[in-house]
Amino acid sequence: MQRVACASVVIAGRTVGAIGQGLLVFICAEPGDDEALAERFVAKVLKLRVFADAAGKMNLGIAEVNGGLLLVSQFTLAADVAGGNRPSFTSAAPRELGRRLYEHVVATARRLHPEVACGEFGADMKVHLVNDGPVTIPITMRP
Repeated sequence: MQRVACASVVIAGRTVGAIGQGLLVFICAEPGDDEALAERFVAKVLKLRVFADAAGKMNLGIAEVNGGLLLVSQFTLAADVAGGNRPSFTSAAPRELGRRLYEHVVATARRLHPEVACGEFGADMKVHLVNDGPVTIPITMRP
């Protein structure tokens, strides 16, 4: 997850999702993940206090700054490079599970937050962002 001043996703020269200030969240499902875990993930992202308050401390959540949420599927987060120089992606969920859980994350986020944009599962995407801080926080959820 990255706190951004702005971010967008472009596919084949067309912008498919964009936000101003907010959070860019890269999402990777792994075997054993399920819808309940996806819902806890969305809840966690929406509750994280990663925006500065008047004193400059990270104390505000995305809702308090009226921030947008840009959700992008990225199976390469499951890359394993321990065995050589070419990444292995065997830790990523099978394609259909990954698609189902990504779509569930998007639907859950749209139900809970007013501004949600997204990329397209499995597409070749160009992600443009201005990282604010920079602030980049890995979020690992376990069932």
